[in-house]
Amino acid sequence: MSEEGVHKTRGYSEGFVDRSLKNLGTDTLDLVQLHCPPTEVYYRPEVFGALDDLVSRGKIRRYGVSVEKVEEGLKVIEYDNVDSVQIIYNIFRQRPAELFLPEARRRHKAVIARVPLASGLLTGKMLPDTDFAPDDHRHFNRDGAAFDKGETFAGVPYDVALESVEALRLLLPAEAVMAQVALRWILIQEAVTVVIPGAKTPEQANSNAAASGLPMLPEDLMAGVREIYETRIRPHVHHRW
Repeated sequence: MSEEGVHKTRGYSEGFVDRSLKNLGTDTLDLVQLHCPPTEVYYRPEVFGALDDLVSRGKIRRYGVSVEKVEEGLKVIEYDNVDSVQIIYNIFRQRPAELFLPEARRRHKAVIARVPLASGLLTGKMLPDTDFAPDDHRHFNRDGAAFDKGETFAGVPYDVALESVEALRLLLPAEAVMAQVALRWILIQEAVTVVIPGAKTPEQANSNAAASGLPMLPEDLMAGVREIYETRIRPHVHHRW
């Protein structure tokens, strides 16, 4: 990148940070994350140099990146000062566990698991005729028309996902809350630092938080989840993200 481009990169980064500092009424941001930048950004050290500069000047304490693909996650953790990586990881998106999560743990990087309930699928509450509002990405982005398809239902075709949810339901005790089990499944992975599920009500937020207190999931359940992924889900998502 040219010297002019470097200055523009630094200016954009600082401009965004300054606006956030003003809006929040604070002097320092604890964590700034780049959200799913184009793949080429991961190969531009000057972008991360601009963030390093903001750290050295006290405007931010730490920074990280939200990624779409495992390959992007593996690339970005090569930068020593990247502290966190936000990545889609759930029962329907298991590929990160193969290589990325062990490597992130080895490099002492925080891992933030996003889309943990696969856009609500893993609550077990959706039906074939569930109606989504026109401005809901679950209505307009199933085929990736607006942004990366993997952000909506974890990239799994809706009909396949619903059938897989029903197979998952058969593995659970009658009293189990599927969303809690799905979150606990993620938290079993020691490399995961935190899970960020959405919630529309205080009750949902409290229920999600309670997932961390569940006991270890039994081995037969873990094996069943793996089988559902391998036989039903993997062909649709594993090679893409």
